Amino acid sequence: MKIEQIYTGCLAQGAYYIESQGEVAIIDPLREVKPYIEKAKEANAKIKYIFETHFHADFVSGHLSLAKESGAPIIYGPNANPSFDAIIAADGQEFKLGEVTIVVLHTPGHTMESTTYLLRDANGKDHAIFSGDTLFLGDVGRPDLAQKAADMTQEQLAETLFDSLRTKIMPLSDDITVYPGHGAGSACGKNMMKETVDTLGNQKNMNYALRADMTKAEFVKEVTDGLMPPPQYFPLNVKMNKEGYDHFDEVLERGSTPLSPEAFEDVANQTGALVIDVRHQDDFVKGHIPRSIFIGLDGSFAPWVGALIADVEQPLLLITPEGREEETITRLARVGFDNTLGYLEGGFESWKNSGKEFDTIDTISAEDLKSKLESNDTEVFDVRKDTEFYAHRVPSAKNTPLDFLNDHLGEFPKNKSFFVHCAGGYRSVIAGSILKSRGIHNFVDISGGFKAIEAAEIKLTDYVCPSTMPSK
Repeated sequence: MKIEQIYTGCLAQGAYYIESQGEVAIIDPLREVKPYIEKAKEANAKIKYIFETHFHADFVSGHLSLAKESGAPIIYGPNANPSFDAIIAADGQEFKLGEVTIVVLHTPGHTMESTTYLLRDANGKDHAIFSGDTLFLGDVGRPDLAQKAADMTQEQLAETLFDSLRTKIMPLSDDITVYPGHGAGSACGKNMMKETVDTLGNQKNMNYALRADMTKAEFVKEVTDGLMPPPQYFPLNVKMNKEGYDHFDEVLERGSTPLSPEAFEDVANQTGALVIDVRHQDDFVKGHIPRSIFIGLDGSFAPWVGALIADVEQPLLLITPEGREEETITRLARVGFDNTLGYLEGGFESWKNSGKEFDTIDTISAEDLKSKLESNDTEVFDVRKDTEFYAHRVPSAKNTPLDFLNDHLGEFPKNKSFFVHCAGGYRSVIAGSILKSRGIHNFVDISGGFKAIEAAEIKLTDYVCPSTMPSK
């Protein structure tokens, strides 16, 4: 028996490859399915099953493409109602895979079709669970995403999740391995561990949601407390996972169209495409196409695309580092953004060399900011999350979180310069690109963000644990 976790850091997502005696099961595959097919081929094995833990909201699964290419059936747990052919398994149904057995454990709560898959070894001993978004390490799946589909409140879904955990998961042996659907950084939970594999016994000891003496009312309160609004693209990804989508190869071919600066400009004007610049933030501030939006590949790229663009059907044009065009299109497709129309051939330098207009972002070092803060009329805007801001900040700063920047546009000064920062410089440049696209140009980005501000020994508030932040 072989179990391999295929973890994608940008999405904080775990897919799983299970192999026994030449037969393979894939759990929650990503959109691009060639790696799974090639892995099975190298092992002289055949993909027999594709298991889905639920209809995912934060990424587009590769279940349909993998089924088409491998011939393997797609399997969901009870209550799933996809628009395509799939096996809707019964609670407790077993699937043989070589010498091992995969057992369906219906664990509704995150969604009503949410299912955990229990793996038993050749001797019939419980070995591992693949818990999807039911149980994370240090947390559980948020119960607010499926309210409309289930016609239930988040409190009712949380009560259902409480029952699922206590009747299906917690009675299992402590030595079972937990393989979750996500890790730290995912918007599907609140407080996940950075580790991606653990024992169930350790989770019973340290996961707040698995306390043995916890009442249902306590669980509901703690699980629903402090939930941030989900990204706007989540329902659109659920729809794609439930109803279908274009094959990844078609998306890649469509987006891999090189465009000269003139053709790039023409397509942008004719289609209303949004120009996404995925270079490093240091390159973007030195020069970029006017009104382009920066979301760098080397940060949390896909989640920020989903959070800020929202509409998965939005036409996109790309400015990428040379050689990273395919990577960019792939990572966009993982979260359902399939409408890439092409990329700027030769990158930003070709635009600049063609003599076309370009823009820049003014920057300041934290050391130079220090003297300016002595003036009482210096305004600083912090685009980190409210919990980061609450914990430690420049005393006079105002919090305008990047996730909700559009709600704060009226707060920025119109007739004088102001300063913007995040934690390290990535999010503030995203914010700067959005401000410029809205016609707000009178700002200066603080290079290096809060880390540089700390290093410059600028006066700050005393540190407060973010977990003590009062609920809104």
